Formats: sequence, structure tokens, C-alpha cells
Amino acid sequence: MVFTRFFPRWLFVAAVPLFVLVLTLSAFGGTKDDLSTGAMVYVSVYSNIYYGPRVRPFPLAATLSIRNTDPQFPITVESADYYDSDGRKIRDFMEAPQVLKPLASTYFYVEEKDTRGGSGANFIVRWSAKSGVNRPIIETVMTGVESGQGISFVCPGKEIMEHRD
Repeated sequence: MVFTRFFPRWLFVAAVPLFVLVLTLSAFGGTKDDLSTGAMVYVSVYSNIYYGPRVRPFPLAATLSIRNTDPQFPITVESADYYDSDGRKIRDFMEAPQVLKPLASTYFYVEEKDTRGGSGANFIVRWSAKSGVNRPIIETVMTGVESGQGISFVCPGKEIMEHRD
């Protein structure tokens, strides 16, 4: 066979699985295009939801969670601003930017009794990085308990503007 004359059979046997492994890993790994140097992220917050025929409010607490998903590089959370249903800023949750080390996380909490945001409240989170990094996971977790009933759900953030240098 001509093939084995130029390439030993063991080389072919070793190369095929290695080639398949490289293709598989490249399908799961992030590409350079997936990396970012920062963004502005919109995250929904529900300080209450309505239920029943009388449209009664069910009060909820909200936790904004920001998780650096990059295993090598830090990110900086520049701001986390809380807005009400009419788009008015209620509160700036940060006094200064906060650096999140690789794989670190932080959170901000809106108490159940704080209903100023209404059912259409949101956070605007701005984050940045010195070089291209994996985008962080930014989401809110809403929880509430009333009369023995509990509810919890998660709202993922939506990137609304890419960071500009």
C-alpha cells in the first residue's frame, strides 16, 4: 500500500483520534469573536408580580448576580444602576468600580419591602476589561414567600451596547 510506504500505520492511527479531538474541542471553546472588552447590560427586575382575579401584588426580593466567567482575566464592574418602571433611576448600587478576579462573583440585593421599582424595574450594569474576555453572566434571581407559598425565578441580562474604547 502506497500510504503506509510514506507514513507508518501507527502515525495514521494516532493522528485520526487527535484530529477528531481538536475538532470537538474547537466546537465547544470560545472564539476570539466571542470575547469582549465590556458592555452595557439590561437586566429585568420584578419587585412584585400580580396574581388572582383582584390582581393582587405578590412582593418579591431580587438579587442581581454578576459572575466573571473568564478563568484567566479580571473584569471591572463599572456601575449597577437600579431603575423603576418609568425609567427613572432609583439607586446607584456602587460607590466605586469593583474588580472581579477570574471566576469571582458579586451581588446586589433589593429587599422585598422595596417596591419603588414596580413590576417593570431593571438594572443597567456596565462592565469592562483590559483585554478580550469571556462575557460575564449577569442575571437577577427573584424570590418571594407569602402565606406558605414560595416563588423564585431567574431573568438573564441582555447586552444592549458593546463597550467602546
